[in-house]
Amino acid sequence: MGEIEDAIERADRESFTRQPPKTLKGQIRYLLKQMGSAKAVAQELGVTADSVNRYRRGARKHARADVAAKIDDAVRSRWQPQVRKRRQKQAAASGITVETRARFGYQSSAGSTDDGRFRRLTVRLPAAYAQRLFDARDTGAGDREMRGIIAEGFKEVYFQDGGGRATGLSDVAINDIDYLDLDY
Repeated sequence: MGEIEDAIERADRESFTRQPPKTLKGQIRYLLKQMGSAKAVAQELGVTADSVNRYRRGARKHARADVAAKIDDAVRSRWQPQVRKRRQKQAAASGITVETRARFGYQSSAGSTDDGRFRRLTVRLPAAYAQRLFDARDTGAGDREMRGIIAEGFKEVYFQDGGGRATGLSDVAINDIDYLDLDY
């Protein structure tokens, strides 16, 4: 997963109204309820259906670390889809806040720079950028494309101040992301 996709996933997790099951047995029961059969859960996790049934019964209390991580990811990706969908719909209507510390480079009529400087920015991007970001993620876009959407939003909102300055600025690039966090 890329940095942008991780940030969207963290923002989704913050919208949970209830926490997902924490125990192995509870997580497996939830996955069985969602997916319908031990065979389907086993295929998702890369284990046997017998192992899934042992986890469900409590005969195995702990999964290997790699399997436990897969179980946790599978539960979190399916947990409270309506809450996620509603929050994303609200964000697509009102916008998202992006907080980052990264190196920004630019191109303008006066010249360009590859050697941008680190900036710590917290910017509220308009709804159009939020919708484009969610659409890009849903279509399987890579981190580079999603980075471009955020950079374009920064160009419009922060660098050009909605068209009030730096009108000759043609491209903004985000490089060397130290951290990136989304809130919606």
